[in-house]
Amino acid sequence: MSALQQTIAREISLSGIGLHTGNQTTITFKPAPPDHGYAFVRADLPGKPRVEVDADNVVIEESILQTALGRGEEQLHTVEHVLSAVRGLGIDNLIMEVEGNEPPVGDGSAKPYVDVLLEAGLVSQDRPRHTIAITEPIWMFQNGLELAVVPSNTLEITFKINYDHPAIGIRSASFLITPETFVKEIAPARTFCFLRDVERIRAEGKIKGGSLDCALVIGDDGFINQDLRFEDEIIRHKILDVIGDFALLGAPLKAHIVAVRSGHAFNVEFVRKIERTLGIKRGRPVFKVPIGHESIKKLLPHRYPFLLVDRITHVDPQTGLFAGYKSVSGNEPFFQGHFPDQAIMPGVLILESMAQVGGAGILSLPENHGKYAYLLGVDGAKFRRPVVPGDRLEVECQLKKFRKTTGVVDCVARVDGQTVAEATLTFAIVKQEAMQIS
Repeated sequence: MSALQQTIAREISLSGIGLHTGNQTTITFKPAPPDHGYAFVRADLPGKPRVEVDADNVVIEESILQTALGRGEEQLHTVEHVLSAVRGLGIDNLIMEVEGNEPPVGDGSAKPYVDVLLEAGLVSQDRPRHTIAITEPIWMFQNGLELAVVPSNTLEITFKINYDHPAIGIRSASFLITPETFVKEIAPARTFCFLRDVERIRAEGKIKGGSLDCALVIGDDGFINQDLRFEDEIIRHKILDVIGDFALLGAPLKAHIVAVRSGHAFNVEFVRKIERTLGIKRGRPVFKVPIGHESIKKLLPHRYPFLLVDRITHVDPQTGLFAGYKSVSGNEPFFQGHFPDQAIMPGVLILESMAQVGGAGILSLPENHGKYAYLLGVDGAKFRRPVVPGDRLEVECQLKKFRKTTGVVDCVARVDGQTVAEATLTFAIVKQEAMQIS
């Protein structure tokens, strides 16, 4: 898979009926800029509201037979096949406008979406792809359902099903997921249901658009359809659903996913658990204010004895105001030599503490996750009074300018409300891999 983010080359549409609603609908795929991610738009509603692709936006009680996003009249049903197609193809940024409350079902697989997206063409973008790496196993068990992710350098999915039916029984399958294998081995697999459940599901207001043309139907003696695309088509479709539901993470996953009898609601709950465990949202680290010591170390490369901020207390992306503090202890290593008879915090370290608050604030913004902030310049530095053991150095930084690769902040450091230092700091914002010093 490409190391760069991808979107599509041009706008393209697909029309049909919705599987569960039976409504006529059209989905239009549009290119999106780097770091945009996925978003649905209800083009049929006033104001064209966005429906965010987020596990917290899934209505779990609506997601037993399908994955539904949003609430009220903005709700969008059965998004898993679309999301499986875009994630399976390695598309990172996409706007999906839907004229209706459900994308078209097509033939019940992800193939119709794959075909139109490939017809539109995929293009690389000038940003590295964000990925989610699993370093320690995460698992969840509930009522005979199981899901786990274990470390891997690639995406592999193993799925086991267990149906009390002579035509199915216990089966398992495992696939290494790449765009090529997804297109050939997974995308064509169609959704399925048991004939004995059809009337009950329809009585619940579902599968109004269902038929043998868009689903495999399993009767008492076996498949009613005579045109199976794969001998194990239903388990491949379960893997297709996992890819679609895990697209809610917001970035490609590097892991081996092991699933036993899992369905949409369980998949979504597990995605939420992954996000909580890793401290991410939409594929990026989540830094909730206050940002504590361990989370600061995820933003800044500094370590003892040069990590000079203890907590970030305020981050306002709208106004560009960042604040944090450093509690100055008599045990600071620099006090051994500055000065042995009169402990005073060096002015350059006060500046460094200010720079770390400003840098951490800038790097906490979503577009800067995974980057470094290197100090390029210091202007107008003034020191008003000494900082000594027992002081709490409170730093406030106001973002003056921000471009793709540079940021400028006005910083003020205070102790007990009195200004001790001030300066204007300029940073270079660079990708981590771009700063290899030899």
